[in-house]
Amino acid sequence: MKIGDKVRFISEVGGGVVAGFRDKNIVLVEDEDGFQIPVRVNDVVVIDSDDYNMKPAAPAPKPSVDDDYDPADRPVTFRPEPEERKGGDALSVYLAFVPVDSRMLTATNFEAYLVNDSNYYVNYTYLSAEGANWSLRSTGVVEPNTKLFVEEFDREALNLLERVAVQLVAYKHDKSFMIKPAIDARLRIDTVKFYKLHTFKENDFFEQPALIYTVVENDQPVRPLVVDAKKLKQEMARKVTADNRPTVQPARLKGKDEPVVVDLHASELLETTAGMSSAEILNYQIDVFRKTMDEYKGKHGTKLIFIHGKGEGVLRHAILHELSYRYKNCPYQDASFQEYGYGATQVTIK
Repeated sequence: MKIGDKVRFISEVGGGVVAGFRDKNIVLVEDEDGFQIPVRVNDVVVIDSDDYNMKPAAPAPKPSVDDDYDPADRPVTFRPEPEERKGGDALSVYLAFVPVDSRMLTATNFEAYLVNDSNYYVNYTYLSAEGANWSLRSTGVVEPNTKLFVEEFDREALNLLERVAVQLVAYKHDKSFMIKPAIDARLRIDTVKFYKLHTFKENDFFEQPALIYTVVENDQPVRPLVVDAKKLKQEMARKVTADNRPTVQPARLKGKDEPVVVDLHASELLETTAGMSSAEILNYQIDVFRKTMDEYKGKHGTKLIFIHGKGEGVLRHAILHELSYRYKNCPYQDASFQEYGYGATQVTIK
């Protein structure tokens, strides 16, 4: 728009010629009587004819409603509040890994999920270790009784997942609740398991088999992998050379003539059994049994008490099989019921 242009008003009848500009927003329009009328630039339009008495353009009609329009076709934006379940007030959260295609385990990618099996909202951070430092992989909120997709990764990324951390803060919306301590769980991921189909198990959270690590279960967090600096200093002060240090430490060692007691319960030997099959746990327990027997094989007369529990008797039968074939020179018997209950075997080194 410039001086000399013919314009008409948009919102009313009339118009004129542009005589000048008061500022960048106000134009001076000179009408047929020679009067200069200040008008907003946005309220006039340039025309080619001298017909200034054109009626303002009628507003565009609103689009008619399609006869086939169905309100049900509108996208659903309402989300109901998550439902609470009985027994869900104990905090349980799991880190789960699911193969994208279990039929091609050696080539498939994997998906990571956080499973919140509780009535609490959970703010989380998911991290992986790079030497002494940590990198954030994901952060967000997991709603009650839901699982949340965290990331997809390939096999090349497995080396970055050997040590991960999951930090949690739990709470509820619009209601009172029992406060839960903040969780800082450090997990050691056995990346070898990602190459073994049998380590992915049937579970309550996914339709397909998954490898599941416990972060916190029934308000009990997994034992952290961090080492207390004060305890580490004390241990280093008592450190002995590898040649003099037994490879397996007994759970309880009393006096010189007292038996060596080794508790073979999985909870005593392993930080966590999440993701391990029963066969893998049993093999680990038998390996500890063998190492203990080999450690004391030259100490004739030493009595070893192996606590295996009653259970279904699988571990006990496996130990008796070892004693009958691998260590058949060592007599054995049930250990004292008064001291160790029914689930213990005493072995004498010969």
